[in-house]
Amino acid sequence: MSTRHSILEQMTPEAREALLAHSRQVTFPAGTRIFKERQRAENFWIIECGAVDLDTHVPGRRNAVIDTLGYGDLLGWSWMFRPFTWHLGAVATHDVIALEFDAAAVRDLCSENSDVGRSVSTAVAAVIADRLDATRTRLLDLFAPRGSATPLAHAR
Repeated sequence: MSTRHSILEQMTPEAREALLAHSRQVTFPAGTRIFKERQRAENFWIIECGAVDLDTHVPGRRNAVIDTLGYGDLLGWSWMFRPFTWHLGAVATHDVIALEFDAAAVRDLCSENSDVGRSVSTAVAAVIADRLDATRTRLLDLFAPRGSATPLAHAR
């Protein structure tokens, strides 16, 4: 198992070791639905190889792809927050090899060891912040008038 993952690199060595002790390697063939919206979030993954689309149900249409994750990305953060249910769905678009973590065991680990909990929480918060920023950028691209400059260009 490799330990060169962006989320793991953000953690202290002690927290990384403690977290990895709760991992196992899994595979998902391309086309596998890893989880669905509103299902209980019982696991999370760090992708070692492959690609996963995050999607959302759109009534009367195909699921809309919100983001695509790959090497080193954290797949799933809903396991950290009540009610521990997925806000999006996930499907492997290419064969995936990932480290899988039991969410309840990691929550317990974080509760028992405040240093590990702080390190894990900080790393996951950084992922959430990056994804919110990327979503904001995509929304601006979708809804900005065609041919207009971005708001940042006017601020200069």
